[in-house]
Amino acid sequence: MSHFSTLRTKITDAEILKSSLRDLGINVQTNADVRGYNGQEIRADIVAMLEGEYDLGWSANSDGSFDLIADLWGVAKKHNQTELINSINQKYAVNKTLAEVKLRGLQNANVKLCVQ
Repeated sequence: MSHFSTLRTKITDAEILKSSLRDLGINVQTNADVRGYNGQEIRADIVAMLEGEYDLGWSANSDGSFDLIADLWGVAKKHNQTELINSINQKYAVNKTLAEVKLRGLQNANVKLCVQ
């Protein structure tokens, strides 16, 4: 029986996700195994290698979005999973916004992001 949960996310940019994880000091691997309960593993496109025995993974969907795959019970043993996932989503949103601003040639505009 698998202990892995799959959650739909709004993440659509693999490179920004990887850089966001690195910004948070999390080691990232691509096309790697997500570690779960009792040595179980599941393949994911992007894996956040966490301290302890459990990881977070993201797998691409056909529509370009990513699903989060993790043994959430195991992640919660060592991490506050809500804070961890929220911090990843928040960093991703900031980095995605900054990338969009640069893409549209607004890098010289006076843009100030306020993140709480």
